[in-house]
Amino acid sequence: MAVFTTAGPLPSDVYRPILRPRRGELAALSHLAPGDAARVMPILEVEPGPGILPLIREFPPAAGAIAIDFGGLPEPRGLLTRPALDLAEALAELGVAMLPVLRAYESGRRLTAHGLAARMHLRRAVLRLQPHVDAGNPAEADAVARRLLQGAGLEAEEVDLLIDLAETACVVGADAVEERCRRVLRWARGRPWRSVSVASGAMPPNLDDLPTDRPVTVGRLDARVWERLGEPGLGYADYGVTSPVRRLGVQRHRQLPTLRYTAGQHWWIYRWARRGGRDDDRCHDLCRTLVRSPHWPAAGARFSWGDAEIARRARTAPGAGSPASWISWSTSHHIAHVLESLAGHQTVVRLF
Repeated sequence: MAVFTTAGPLPSDVYRPILRPRRGELAALSHLAPGDAARVMPILEVEPGPGILPLIREFPPAAGAIAIDFGGLPEPRGLLTRPALDLAEALAELGVAMLPVLRAYESGRRLTAHGLAARMHLRRAVLRLQPHVDAGNPAEADAVARRLLQGAGLEAEEVDLLIDLAETACVVGADAVEERCRRVLRWARGRPWRSVSVASGAMPPNLDDLPTDRPVTVGRLDARVWERLGEPGLGYADYGVTSPVRRLGVQRHRQLPTLRYTAGQHWWIYRWARRGGRDDDRCHDLCRTLVRSPHWPAAGARFSWGDAEIARRARTAPGAGSPASWISWSTSHHIAHVLESLAGHQTVVRLF
């Protein structure tokens, strides 16, 4: 059994991306640079299906620990069905530390399992509070926090509070979200949380209506909300390069080569349809256009693993990749960009 410690950087220096446990996202996490890995605490949202353990075995995360959110799974029926504990044991054997995520709607039985899983690893957990859904005022928030902490048998000092504001789809919405968050932060100061972070997401759930064959921008309103809060010691979280809104149904058309490239106040969206019918040529042309753009980082291919993959395909056309590849390259660059911005925020006080 692996031995885990709670040593690590200051909580405000840790980036907490909320990610779906898919091949693309896990590939990006497995290629984190050593200096970056200790500053990333991914929160993986488990979904019904085969489970994430095979993917974690294939792409072991470089991050020192991962948080697992079981809120998307139905409550187990049998007494022997305990997904949090089973996964905690399996991850411990792989040397991966796990933090369970506590959700307001979970049963007392599941909270007990989360508490046991937390004590199996770092004796830490994440409390993910969506104020627009879980608590409309401080009294309700107090009741939710008290039930979750007591149910898991944990103290506030052992829990990272994540204030999840969900979607920030427009400027007016971002302003309303910001004001709601300020009220929640005033409440959060009343408990000695191990850390407090704010998450939101601004990436549209569907990019199919965006123009092709030229880069277009999508505003990073989620980063803007966090920046304008201006709270000292406040941790940053987001939904990576994906949307907090899940697309319904099955996408049946073939996806064009697409990159979601984080650069300051915007994402640059590249959707490429030109250069004939070969995906290799399309991806090559897309990547070549990106590396010649003003928002290509000064460090170039050294900026992240994802940037190295983009640069390699800009030089030749060794393969177009797949939707999972494009998400992995985009996520890798996004994580590196956020970490660089957070490091600069300590002195420059600016995220983008």
